[in-house]
Amino acid sequence: MLGGFHVLDTGGSGPPVVLEAGIAASSASWKLVQDGLAGQFRVVSYDRRGLGYSEPAQGPRTLENLLAELDFVIEAAQIGKPFVLAGHSFGGLLARHYAARFPEKVHALVLLDPLEPFEWSPLSDMRGRMLGRGVMLSRRGASLARWGVVRLGLDLLLLGSRRLPAMLAVAASGKGSEVTKRLAGEIQKLPPEVWPRVKSHWCLPRSFSTMAEYLERLPEYCAAPLDEAPLRRLPVHVLSAETTPPLVAEAHRRWSQQSPGGTHQVVPGAGHWLQLDAPGAVSEAIRRAWMKL
Repeated sequence: MLGGFHVLDTGGSGPPVVLEAGIAASSASWKLVQDGLAGQFRVVSYDRRGLGYSEPAQGPRTLENLLAELDFVIEAAQIGKPFVLAGHSFGGLLARHYAARFPEKVHALVLLDPLEPFEWSPLSDMRGRMLGRGVMLSRRGASLARWGVVRLGLDLLLLGSRRLPAMLAVAASGKGSEVTKRLAGEIQKLPPEVWPRVKSHWCLPRSFSTMAEYLERLPEYCAAPLDEAPLRRLPVHVLSAETTPPLVAEAHRRWSQQSPGGTHQVVPGAGHWLQLDAPGAVSEAIRRAWMKL
């Protein structure tokens, strides 16, 4: 624990890499990539406040607070500068804002299917309904976790059962089966030794409450102004999932094209969770980012 943050640091004297997780993910989501790079790089991942093993959030989950907390971890861990900063999805949005604010600390960005602001700002009626449902399910998930239903559902799903956990969740929360199904699906992509750790995170009501606040603030994050000038001086390497919508993938390509030495790759067969579906491609992109520096 480092100042209230759970930090995983491979150590060593290799080039430094910092990993920023998705909107409600933890350092565990980087397990495959972090292990794959450990022998060559010093790789640091962490859990944001209110998620994973980190302590509960001490303030609202504003963009300013999230960037300040990322910078605190970087400075407290004494990470050498400049470093490669990799971010997945919402973490890619945070990484761009961080690099724009501290360009002297970042030597290159590696963005995994990064969230594009136009996806959620301005907020369409359809997207508003999607977010509202996500917030509702997150808050419902907090109640299910408090009652022990999430723990039971994840236990059964990870043991291979499908029907009973779905019935439990439906009985407890209407259509709440989506919560445990989605979580178990992502957990199962990780090595089995990590399953208990991720499961324990999502048995905590605060994990769902934190996710609800992130979703509520998503339009606010996407509407925040971004100074792109510093980013045009940094290499930006973007990986898109094969399932990424064409307009979003085109935005990914533009980010890479407007940077010196940037690259864009669509990863065949990979879904949104690229670090789980294609960890080798992600690791290679991070290596390439260092080789091009």
